Formats: sequence, C-alpha cells, structure tokens
Amino acid sequence: MRIGTLGSDALLTGPIAERRDLAQRIESASIDHVFIADHVSFHTGIGMDGLINAGVLATLLPDTEVCIGVYLLALRHPVPVARQLASLAMTAPGRIVLGVGVGGEDRHEIEICGVDPARRGARTDHCLTALEGLLSGEATDHECEFFSFRQARILPAPDPRIPILIGGRADAALRRAARFGDGWLGVWSSPKRFGEAIAEIDAHARALGRPAPRAHGMQIWCGFDPDTKQARARLAQRMQAFYQVPFERFERYAPYGRPEDVAAALRPFLEAGCRRFNLMPVAASEEAGIEAVAEVAAHLRTEDGSGQT
Repeated sequence: MRIGTLGSDALLTGPIAERRDLAQRIESASIDHVFIADHVSFHTGIGMDGLINAGVLATLLPDTEVCIGVYLLALRHPVPVARQLASLAMTAPGRIVLGVGVGGEDRHEIEICGVDPARRGARTDHCLTALEGLLSGEATDHECEFFSFRQARILPAPDPRIPILIGGRADAALRRAARFGDGWLGVWSSPKRFGEAIAEIDAHARALGRPAPRAHGMQIWCGFDPDTKQARARLAQRMQAFYQVPFERFERYAPYGRPEDVAAALRPFLEAGCRRFNLMPVAASEEAGIEAVAEVAAHLRTEDGSGQT
C-alpha cells in the first residue's frame, strides 16, 4: 500500500525556503509519494503542466516518488511527450509514475487544444500505443487519424520503465487499464464500485491474454479538522471553487473530519483491493494537511497489518 499527498501550489510556488521546508516535512513523514494534476485551461483558465511540475517536485523531493495523476495525454502529440518522459526518467530514475486520463469535465479545454471531445478516448488509445513503442527505445511507426510518424526513436529509454496508471470511471477507462495499464486510478467511486471495477479489469485483461494489472488506486479529496463542520466547510469551499459545481455533488466521495475519520472512510477501499491512495488534503494549513495525511497512513497501515509501504 502506498499513500501520497498532493504536490500543492505551496510546493510549486513561493519562497524557496518555505517550499524546501514543506518538502522536508513530506520526506520525514510516512508519505510514499506526491502527485500532481494536469490541465491546460480548466473552467476559469487555471491550469498546471503535469510533466513540468513533476520535474520540479522530483528535484525538490529527491527521495520521493512523483505521480502525474492524471495527464491529459490526448491534448498532446506522443513524440514530444515521450521525450519529456525520458528526460524526467533520467533526472529521477524509478521515481516517475504516469497517470493518464481523458478529461472531459470541461469540454472547452479539449476544444481549444484542437481535439474533438467526442474522439478524445480514441486519441488517448492511439497515444498510449505510440508511447509504448517510443518509450521502449525502438524505432517506432504509427499512423492513425490523429497523427502519423515513421521511425521515431527516443533514447535513452527510461530504465526502469515508467509505470502507467489509467484514470477514469467509464467502461472505456477500465478496458484501457486492462490493455495499457499497470493499474487503474479511480475517482468518484464507492468501495463497492471500486471492487467491481477491478473484477471487470481482470476480465478484460484475461480476454486480451495480458496479466491482470494490480497497482490500483483511488484519488480522493479529504477535509481535515477536529471540528467536523469546519472540515466540511473548508473542503466544500475549495472543491466548489475548483470544479464550479455544488459540493453536494461530491460529498459522498470526499471524506472529512479527523485523520482517524478519514482513515475509516478509506479502509473499505483497502479491503476492496486499493493499493495506492492519492489524497488531496484540505486543512487549516499546508503543514496541517501533510501531518493529517501521515496520520491517515499510520492508521491504514496498522489496519493493513503489515506495516509495509
């Protein structure tokens, strides 16, 4: 089991001394990885480049895994993406994990990148197929309706290879995880549905003659405060500002309260086969959020019984 926290704005911007202090807090805590999102221009125009920020975090936290979760691969051409990933792997060998999703919460974001929102899934599949060859170090050809290239080669190839997690809730995402992924990264899911999704991925993998992926995870917003009402209010404000929809739409998927309360809400996912938690903490301060995630990790590892990450 691996538990990670968000590579927040406070880690990526502001005075370098403060950023180093936060990084040290994470590396001193029982936190296995940090993760970052990726958006070009989300709703109001906000965004963050997942691969650039992964490089920043990999440097700032030299002993910590960095997960891009999730990268909107369909909005890019796979050849320069492969070069970026290979460069990241040289800087942080064995510490980069690529999560891939199709997006869709904001169709305009996809349209302004010149991509048809209705075809973003198919384009993602072609990008993943192309990346498979490009990241192997072999000369790669790919021809499809979205892009075409011959004898493209990216050296040196990442060593070890970069694990790929496939994000999304739709059936297409589960099929994609079985075909391309080392695991599935769920979001807005109940524990019951999480377990069902893993079973479906296993079935798809069997049909493809592939080993079933096992590095399944959940990405979850969490509110932390000893006062449950305050934890909810703070979390609701943050999520509504980001997604531009009422918090009630998300509330059943976003636990809040004390660390032990959040751990209790996450435990059924662990029992359903979740082996990676990407937690987005909302707390009174960055420091409080890091401490809360570490406490959640301690509770879940005690329950897991192994004490191992």
